[in-house]
Amino acid sequence: MRRHDFEPGKLVVGLVLLGGCAAYLAAAHGSWHFPAYALLPVLAAGFCLAGLVSFLAFVVRRARARGADPDGPGGGAPSRGGTG
Repeated sequence: MRRHDFEPGKLVVGLVLLGGCAAYLAAAHGSWHFPAYALLPVLAAGFCLAGLVSFLAFVVRRARARGADPDGPGGGAPSRGGTG
């Protein structure tokens, strides 16, 4: 099985949704009361945080890829296609 890249943005989204579910379960159980409209901005902020984390992971991954390839993109051996 092929390994996949670690995507921290998806981890953050999952944690945000689990937190929202836990808040609603606590409210349904009666152990915690909060206004229902208060959860929407918290979820939106969590999704914005997940987007930021995904963007930072993309930037780091791209920087590592450039560091690993000393010739840069398109460098290396000349192509053999065309009319050369």
